[in-house]
Amino acid sequence: MLPKKLQYKLNKRLQDNALRRLSESNTLVDFSSNDYLGFSRSQTIFDQAHILLKQEDMMQNGATGSRLLSGNHKLYTSTEQQISTFHHSETALIFNSGYAANLGLFSAILQRNDIILYDEYCHASIRDGISMSHAKAYKFEHNNLDVLEQLIERHTETDSASQQEIYIVTESVFSMDGDSPDLKRLSKINQQYNANLIIDEAHALGVFGTKGEGLVNELHIEDSVFARVITFGKALGCHGAAILCSQELKNYLINFSRPFIYTTAFPPHSVATISISYDALDTESGLSAITILQHNIHFFKLELKRLNLQQLFTQSDSAIQCCMISGNKTVKTIADMLHQHGFDVKAILAPTVPKGKERLRFCLHSYNSSEEITKVLELLATFV
Repeated sequence: MLPKKLQYKLNKRLQDNALRRLSESNTLVDFSSNDYLGFSRSQTIFDQAHILLKQEDMMQNGATGSRLLSGNHKLYTSTEQQISTFHHSETALIFNSGYAANLGLFSAILQRNDIILYDEYCHASIRDGISMSHAKAYKFEHNNLDVLEQLIERHTETDSASQQEIYIVTESVFSMDGDSPDLKRLSKINQQYNANLIIDEAHALGVFGTKGEGLVNELHIEDSVFARVITFGKALGCHGAAILCSQELKNYLINFSRPFIYTTAFPPHSVATISISYDALDTESGLSAITILQHNIHFFKLELKRLNLQQLFTQSDSAIQCCMISGNKTVKTIADMLHQHGFDVKAILAPTVPKGKERLRFCLHSYNSSEEITKVLELLATFV
């Protein structure tokens, strides 16, 4: 029997029409996955990763231990160098997931009396990492940099200001809204107050930049960013994450980041796939996929305007386009109707998003056709 307190929480989720369940894979038209460029289904990437393993004589199934014990195989060194070169960063440190990277970064660097200012819509992994630290954390209104400046000024005028570091954290593309902050202005604010800027680029990698480098690279603000978090389970179609940072910060994380220290390392095949996926970004087919994705984003927004749906959607230039439909029951019903017509569009429910801000989340891909985009939006227009 489940303890009564736990059963009560499950029953409450069921009552609120918010109970999460694992779904089976389907053959519906994909408007839900994070596989923006179709790399997860690429036979070429799959085959090239195997070839790389054979060339490096690394035909083994596991890493055999953490990277500080026996798991630091040679593909890590070359792939981290490849990643840092691609993103114009001094170095990179691979983690087993984006969640582990954020948990490992924030729990390690934030010290007692430090101040961290974070966007109220930051991902759960960022919040959880902050909660594991001894820093004083304050959230600011979503993308409101005026409020952020007020918070910075308030905390730099205190008697303890000389004993603290100020960290600012945001995302370049927010996963539940698809929007972005004014990163150029944020970079200037960060430099003005001598703070430490951290940007999560999970949903920008492969979508923004000439070769999919992300928004930080596209805007040329790399030098003003303390650390960037990038993940490989979205546009790169594989698994894992990395922190882009200085060599000094990398050394610090190797020594103090518990999710890094106490985790069995990736097997060689996972690291090989990351490396080959980065190679793919700089090929004719990879660059073509990025171009087609950008076209699909533009076309989707034109169709919203044509169908008079734009007022229901959040402002976004990314692959994430969200239709705000209040109420768990209502948004689930509309998602089910789209499923019945062959389209996989996910309903995002409270408490994942605030109550009253439930939404349909459309994820666009390079392999979505214009006809599919038009049809799913024409259907939506009949349901809302």
